[in-house]
Amino acid sequence: MNMVILLSGFIVLLCIVCTKFSNKIGIPSLFLFIALGLLFGSDGILKIDFDNYLFAENVCSIALIFIMFYGGFGTRWKTAKPVAVKSMILSTIGVVATAFCVGLFCYYVLKISFLESLLIGSVISCTDATSVFSILRSKNLSLKYRTDALLEVESGSNDPCAYMMTMIIVSIINGENSSVGDIVLMVIAQFVFAIIFGVGIALLSLWILKKFPLISNEFCTLFIFGIILISYALPVVFGGNGYLSTYITGIIMGNNYIKQKKNLVQFYDSLTTIMQMYIFFLLGLLAYPSKMLPIIPKALIIVLFLTFIARPLVITLFLKPFGCSFKQIGVVSWAGLRGASSIVFSITATVNATNLENDIFHIVFFIVLISISMQGSLLPLISKKLNMIDETSDVRKTFTDYQQENDIQFIRVKVHENQKWCNKMLRDLDIPPQTLIVTVERGGKTIIPNGTTTIEANDVLILTAPPFKDTKNMEMSEIEISHDHDWIDKPIKELNLPTDTLIVMIKRHGLTIVPNGDTIVQLNDVLVLETIEVLV
Repeated sequence: MNMVILLSGFIVLLCIVCTKFSNKIGIPSLFLFIALGLLFGSDGILKIDFDNYLFAENVCSIALIFIMFYGGFGTRWKTAKPVAVKSMILSTIGVVATAFCVGLFCYYVLKISFLESLLIGSVISCTDATSVFSILRSKNLSLKYRTDALLEVESGSNDPCAYMMTMIIVSIINGENSSVGDIVLMVIAQFVFAIIFGVGIALLSLWILKKFPLISNEFCTLFIFGIILISYALPVVFGGNGYLSTYITGIIMGNNYIKQKKNLVQFYDSLTTIMQMYIFFLLGLLAYPSKMLPIIPKALIIVLFLTFIARPLVITLFLKPFGCSFKQIGVVSWAGLRGASSIVFSITATVNATNLENDIFHIVFFIVLISISMQGSLLPLISKKLNMIDETSDVRKTFTDYQQENDIQFIRVKVHENQKWCNKMLRDLDIPPQTLIVTVERGGKTIIPNGTTTIEANDVLILTAPPFKDTKNMEMSEIEISHDHDWIDKPIKELNLPTDTLIVMIKRHGLTIVPNGDTIVQLNDVLVLETIEVLV
């Protein structure tokens, strides 16, 4: 057990090193994670014997649940909405068309049995969100005509359709759903229950968070954790698509106000990053390079057909009617990276389908290796050659955790009757340079002010200003006021503070107070002090 824990920690550190190394050499870090798994595996240096497909399927499927949720949670719907129709067409009809193109190619050219051909096509029909997100974000690759948003939504939403097709083909191979009526009912159930539960769980969760504020950020994080699991499992019980339900839940919750969203983003961003590392490492560990040698010619032909014929054909067919340029179609075609989802679905097929004649897992594994290394590495170059890079934008705007790098800081000021701003128009206020009053909160309403807006008593003003960044000579400290402290019950102006020290904030009974000279220090107050080191 201790060796497993030690190895797990070692793997995380190695993956972090690989991430830094990959940015320098231009190879996607996900490829290096897989390479680490191969290096540790049965044919590698450490010779770790791991061939438990069922365990790998369970672990990777659970990880995909959180990756799917965060893919939806992190997608900014306002940015993605203009391309939503195109993205949804590609992630549904486009996935089906790609699967059939590859399936027919495998059947007629490679002479693989018809059902196994369709199974291979279904498994590799989806663009992998993890791979696409990783490339776009790590390279900060902003694309013209909202192409980056289109790719984000397409890759984030097409796994459910590919998974559904995979399970349909597996059920036909096993003789469980042989009639057209059975297949139609299965498809309807997959979509209907996924949408119903995805939307319902999201709205109910938002209502609970609003009506019953949770005690702390930690409980909110755990609450969302449970919601993610329920949003997947509940529709599955009724025959629905758990991945689609989870993705829908993520989109709705991510694009609504949640008080602790910043903390949620930080937690689930870290969680999904770790899961991505372990998924790709585990998949590499499961693969045997020696078993890939016989299937390389077949897999190489499939990946070349998929990359240069099937994907461009499908993208052109469905995007050209929207008036998309061939440059945009070219980038979207090239960005169809295959990744962890395809390999996980191939494991699902291997575990559940009976009497397969081909080693689908290693075929798909090799396809993913080529796709990530070739397409992922060359995507920035292809985008530049096609003049599709938008230098004026930021790809992070597609995500709900995006914050502008202009660094605007918001300040809240409440106006009292005896203050000099009270009953004056905005244009007459003496406010500091580079400061702007952006909103006025009055009587439960929010007002967008102009120069003639009159400030009234009890108005709450929201100001913006550039933040101060150079804190190298500034030290912050806290003092808790106990019953025997000399400062208790004294106003701040009477305290004997050093000339280089200022009380900038008081924490009192869960409230934050910005003090002035007349503020009385009370028992159990926590004073935040700022001390400036005078540089000579």
